[in-house]
Amino acid sequence: MRKILVVNSKGGCGKTTIATNLAAALAARGDAVALADADRQKSSLGWLKRRSKKMSSIETLDWTKEGKIGDKEKGLDAIVIDGPSGLRSELAKTLIAEADDIIVPVLPSAFDWGASLKFLDGISEIKKVRKGKADIHLVANRVNRSSTQVAELEKRLAKKGYPILCRISDRVIYARHAAAGTGIFDYNDARSSDVRGQWHPLLQAVDS
Repeated sequence: MRKILVVNSKGGCGKTTIATNLAAALAARGDAVALADADRQKSSLGWLKRRSKKMSSIETLDWTKEGKIGDKEKGLDAIVIDGPSGLRSELAKTLIAEADDIIVPVLPSAFDWGASLKFLDGISEIKKVRKGKADIHLVANRVNRSSTQVAELEKRLAKKGYPILCRISDRVIYARHAAAGTGIFDYNDARSSDVRGQWHPLLQAVDS
């Protein structure tokens, strides 16, 4: 069973969008998957409540309290965890120490570069990551196709040894799916095929 943690240095980076759509993608292909919400805002729990029973099944786990971590893990292929922001809490450190994959969404904004690098350096010092037993996957999130800042972001992160795995565009379709409790992989429509294609490197990474 694989634990996939989505976490970042602060709120507003699209962490829940990544977590919910990843869980939906795994469920749509037939995996037994749970979405664990460890963020006190409980946005993923709200998304799960809106999700129709007609959609691919995703088990609900409330991990907002440290004592709940590990609850109801049996029989699952994967748990996608919507983690808390930052590294200060013991909950965040515990989740990172137990994760097999750590997905870090970063915004292509000069205001966020310093915080992102500091956060990544902090994760890299955690024992499991330091020993190569957990992989960090960086996702450039909410990318505007006309923006030049994403290239600068990739350059700065790569220079520090943190390559970007994939780019996720800033598209209205994500807000629509969030409101409906669905993800872009719940429907195999031609309209969003290019959007789904952006996720393939990430899906391959968590499978390896």
